[in-house]
Amino acid sequence: MMTLKAVFAAAVAAVFLSPVQAVEPAASRYETLALLAEAERGAAIGATIEVDIDLAASSGYSVALVGERAEVRYRMAFNQIAEGWSWRPEADPAREDYYRFKFLPLQSVAVERGEYAHEDKIGSVQQMKISWRYDYFLAFANLYDFYPRGVDDEAGFSADLPATVADHLGLRARAHLIEPVISESTTFWKATYGKPIDFTLKKRYLVGVLDEIDFVDLESGAILCRIRPGAGHCSAGGASGQR
Repeated sequence: MMTLKAVFAAAVAAVFLSPVQAVEPAASRYETLALLAEAERGAAIGATIEVDIDLAASSGYSVALVGERAEVRYRMAFNQIAEGWSWRPEADPAREDYYRFKFLPLQSVAVERGEYAHEDKIGSVQQMKISWRYDYFLAFANLYDFYPRGVDDEAGFSADLPATVADHLGLRARAHLIEPVISESTTFWKATYGKPIDFTLKKRYLVGVLDEIDFVDLESGAILCRIRPGAGHCSAGGASGQR
């Protein structure tokens, strides 16, 4: 007879390791884990996940075309998680970051939750909208397993690729989950006369160890090149290309 933990381990494996769901949206992955009781969630520790990075939400992402080549950069210098569980006030900035965890943005989901009448300004009753947004991230602490820590705004992942893939290029991260598996924070802004929207922002994190970054051709689904620990750069195509 399978134990309860074994049952949940099998369920988690089915969700996270199935090839069919290799790029399941981050929101679905998070919600699957959030539905588990905290004790049951431990069965997910060590499970491998594969998630697509939201390049539209990545200010440090750029592609520069040089002849027939594309120089792709994904800068990580400012991708620090400013949450209490990531903050290290005793850190020595000469040797380590104040923020333990770095992030990669994965997905944003906006939800409109109706409206209500409210008088924020005396004599002016307004319809106040209720808006929620869920931002999903991969949180990981092992960025410097890939390249040395340094004071450099350009530091991050990079690739040398054929220019022909520049318009349909994606980035994918592979990681394995670690405790606490997921984390969430909530920020609320009350509606005012000048901005009649009750806005709730929930930041939701899948917490893991980063294993690799893949540069992907979104048209063919092919992995163009792959970055694993020990490197911050890869290339594909031409004499110097590698997979």
